[in-house]
Amino acid sequence: MASSIGTAASSRIIPSSSSSSAARARLSLRSSSSPSLLSFSSSLKSLAFSPLSSHFSPHQKRSAINVSSSGGRFGFSTVASPKCAASDPDQLKSAREDIKELLKSTFCHPILVRLGWHDAGTYNKNIEEWPLRGGGNGSLRFEVELNHAANAGLVNALKLIQPVKDKHPGVTYADLFQLASATAIEEAGGPRIPMKYGRVDVAGPNECPEEGRLPDAGPPSPTDHLRDVFYRMGLDDKEIVALSGAHTLGRSRPERSGWGKPETKYTKDGPGAPGGQSWTVQWLKFDNSYFKDIKGKRDEDLLVLPTDAVLFEDPSFKVYAEKYAEDQEAFFKDYAEAHAKLSNLGAKFDPPEGIVLDDAPKQAAPEKFVAAKYSTGKRELSDTMKQKIRAEYEAIGGSPDKPLPTNYFLNIMIIIGVLALLTSLLGN
Repeated sequence: MASSIGTAASSRIIPSSSSSSAARARLSLRSSSSPSLLSFSSSLKSLAFSPLSSHFSPHQKRSAINVSSSGGRFGFSTVASPKCAASDPDQLKSAREDIKELLKSTFCHPILVRLGWHDAGTYNKNIEEWPLRGGGNGSLRFEVELNHAANAGLVNALKLIQPVKDKHPGVTYADLFQLASATAIEEAGGPRIPMKYGRVDVAGPNECPEEGRLPDAGPPSPTDHLRDVFYRMGLDDKEIVALSGAHTLGRSRPERSGWGKPETKYTKDGPGAPGGQSWTVQWLKFDNSYFKDIKGKRDEDLLVLPTDAVLFEDPSFKVYAEKYAEDQEAFFKDYAEAHAKLSNLGAKFDPPEGIVLDDAPKQAAPEKFVAAKYSTGKRELSDTMKQKIRAEYEAIGGSPDKPLPTNYFLNIMIIIGVLALLTSLLGN
């Protein structure tokens, strides 16, 4: 744990597939691939996970992780990141395109969502000091945190994303994890996440949070446990339920988490390596079927964890769960806001306001009306001006297929007549 900012530290990653990690199923996305890292290169397409295990300045070159196999263990050479180094916007955009290609070839949407969530989900709102407060700071790249039971299998996600990091050294790990998570949601058919970037990386493993900040899948009191964990992050009941909806993605494998069936009719043929139990039928499509399926309770091949079931049992949770089961648009809206909030928890941004990758086309400024332009000659009105005139016409009761009310013209004629009469009288 003694890596410092000026030196390179060598640490070893051990796959977290021990019985102790299996005993503590976590609210995070579980891997569907084999736990053996030696088979990683031949089984990329098996990396389909669920998003919550149980529920769940000049730009400098950032820290790099070099992976090499040795006797079933992998050595990660870690160079500490410089403090206060923002990501490069152009590299962020390029990295996003590479992540999209990665998703198309490996079906790894769920594990990338989990990667971002678990880096940010260690946040404690009661601690002000960075990085002690946890949150999105890239600490999950270090062995000490990867070995937490809740993070079992996430070394595979790190290996998937490392080539993108190598290609884009001007992007911090903290940003890359959150970029991958948001992109995975969007590419699976989910809502556009209003993200911002510029997160600063922690320097070394000594700045990783202690184990135990992430939620469990089957605690004695699921409702209280969810609130204890998510309230600590500053999230409320609506956000807890909305984020739980990310279980529409991924599968749970009993050999890793201790939860789920080895195989179901929905997972026996993949995509990726077959097996595991999913929460939904189409477990690589982001929609509101998670809430519909829990409410319906009709399919024994679909997984429902204790922390899933309480969403329709607790009165406060149930209000939102029922709403999302009926209204996917409302779910998407609330989910996008909650995901963005979670991704920002505990992060230190440089610049402080963050970096927004705004790809939406900008609307042209409305044309300013100048009466003189249209008072003489035969100049054709612009489309904008036509729309403005039409809007004013409709505001007083007119429409393309409906003339103005007769009394409107009658009133005008009366006024003209009165004015003419007054003019005549004054003239006399």
